[in-house]
Amino acid sequence: MVGAGQKGEGRQLTRVAIKRALVSVYDKTGLTELAGVLAAAGVEIVSTGSTAAAIAAAGVPVTGVEEVTGFPECLDGRVKTLHPGIHAGLLADPGQAAHQDQLDDLGIAPFELLVSSLYPFEETVASGAGPAECVEQIDIGGPAMVRAAAKNHARVAVVTDPSMYAEVAAAVAEGGFTLPQRRRLAAQAYARTARYDAAVASWFAAEYAPDEVARETGWPDVVSALWARREVLRYGENPHQGAALYVRPGAPPGLATAAQLHGKAMSYNNYVDAAAAWRTVFDFSSPCVAIIKHTNPCGIAVGADLAEAHRKAHDCDPISAYGGVIAANGVVTAAMAAQVANVFTEVLVAPGFEEAALELLTVKKNVRLLRCPPPGALLASTPPPRRGPADPDAGQEPAGRVVEWRQLDGGMLMQTADRFDAPGDDPATWQLKAGPEASSDVLADLAFAWRACRAAKSNAIVLASDGATIGMGTGQVNRVDSARIAVARSGERTKGAVAASDAYFPFADGLQVLADAGIRAIVEPGGSIRDGEVIKAAEGSGVSLYFTGARHFFH
Repeated sequence: MVGAGQKGEGRQLTRVAIKRALVSVYDKTGLTELAGVLAAAGVEIVSTGSTAAAIAAAGVPVTGVEEVTGFPECLDGRVKTLHPGIHAGLLADPGQAAHQDQLDDLGIAPFELLVSSLYPFEETVASGAGPAECVEQIDIGGPAMVRAAAKNHARVAVVTDPSMYAEVAAAVAEGGFTLPQRRRLAAQAYARTARYDAAVASWFAAEYAPDEVARETGWPDVVSALWARREVLRYGENPHQGAALYVRPGAPPGLATAAQLHGKAMSYNNYVDAAAAWRTVFDFSSPCVAIIKHTNPCGIAVGADLAEAHRKAHDCDPISAYGGVIAANGVVTAAMAAQVANVFTEVLVAPGFEEAALELLTVKKNVRLLRCPPPGALLASTPPPRRGPADPDAGQEPAGRVVEWRQLDGGMLMQTADRFDAPGDDPATWQLKAGPEASSDVLADLAFAWRACRAAKSNAIVLASDGATIGMGTGQVNRVDSARIAVARSGERTKGAVAASDAYFPFADGLQVLADAGIRAIVEPGGSIRDGEVIKAAEGSGVSLYFTGARHFFH
C-alpha cells in the first residue's frame, strides 16, 4: 500500500506501509523487542535460523525462510536466503505491472523492510582467530540481501544495526518510511557493506593471500578503508577553507573520538596541534607535558608530577605558550589546572581530569578540555612507547603495524610510524665520538632531549636541562640556523645544558654554534661525509659528542 503525499511533494513524502519484513541478524541485541513491535502492527515476519528461533522463543509469530523458499538451509547455514523467493521479494517493484504479474505467477510476496546485521568478520580478525575461522565469518547472504534492498529503496527500507530499531518502531507507527528516509537508510546500508568488503579485501591482501611484493616487503597490493563523517568544522586551516572531521569505523579510540568536556567547538587547527601534542607526551613514561603551537613544541618537560612538568615546559618559552595547545600523559590534577588557568590556552587534552581540576578549568569558558584514552600501555625503557601516528585516527595497517597516511596530489603516501624502536634509540648503544664520557645526569638529559627532538619539525635542534626543553630551533631549511635560534631562545640557560639534533650535522658550523654558547654534550645520528670535521670541532671545544645511528626527521 502506498500512501498519498501532498501535492507537489508526493514523491518525497510517499510512505510505503510495512506489511512484510525479512529479519536475519547475527547481532540479536533488541531483536525480540523489534519483533514484538512489528507483530503488534500486523507485520508478517520472515526469518532465518537462530534469528527465527529467538523470535519464536519470545512468543512472536514468525515464518521460517525455508517455508518461503521451499528449500531447507544447507551447508552449515552457508545457504539460506540465496533464493529467488527471497531476492525477488526484495527487488520487485509492485508498482510496475510486469513485476506484479511475475510475482503473482511465481507466488512470491514482496518485502517492505529488511533487517540484517552481518557476520562479525572484523571482530573475528581482531580476536586473532586463524584463517579458517576468519573465512567462515565472511558473510555472503547478508550483504547480498542488504545490497538488493538498498537498490530497491524506492519500495524497501533496509536496517543494518540495532541502533536503528527505534527508527523502525517510529516508522511503523507513522505508516512506513518516507522516500527520503529510505534513501538515507540505503546510503547507510551501502556504507556498511563497503566497509565490510574493505575489511575482507585488506585482510586477504595483507594476511591471507599476499602477492610476491607483499611477501617480500610487507606492503599489501590493496589497502581499503571507509571513513565516516563525525563533525563538520567551522572552517579549515584558514577561514576560506571548508573542513570536516572523519573517522574510520572500528579503528582504535583516539584523538578524533576524544570526549570534549568543556569549551568551544574544536577547530581544524586545534585538532592538528592537539595531535602533535598528544603523540609527544606518550613518548615518555614519566609525567610529561607538551605545549604546542603550529604543530611545533614550545615546551616539553617531565617531572615528579604533571604540575612540575607543566611549570618546566611553560618556562621553556612563556611567550609562545600563550594560546597554545597542551597535552599531558596522565590525569590532570588541581595543582596543574591552577597553573594552566593562569595562561590563555586553546586546548588541554589528557587521559582524565580530577574533579577539582575541572572546577578550576571550566571557569574559563573558551578552553577546550578533551579526555582521550592513552594510545597504549607505557613501558619505562625498552621497548619504549610508540609514537602516535600523524593522522590522529590512523590504525593498525597493514599486518598489525602502526602506520601513517598522508594525502598526496593524485594519491596517498603510507609509511610505518616513526617509533623509538631503532637500536640507536637506546642510550646504551650510543657511541661516544668526542669529549669526556657524560655523567649519569647529563646522559639522562641527552636521552630526554633525543626523545623530545623527534616532536619538533626538521631541521630540529633541541636544548634541554633537568628533564625540560629550554630552547628549540625548528622547521629551518638549514641546521646551523636551527642551532642559532635554539641558542637565542635559551639565552643564559644554554651554558651547561645539552643538545639533540634530529639528523646529522652536515658541517661543523652547527655544532660550533652550540659549543660556543656553552653546550656541554650533544647527541646526533652521525653519518655525514664530514663527521670527521664535526668530531674534531667537538674535541676542540671539550664537548661530549654521541652518535645514535638513528634519525628522526619529522616533516
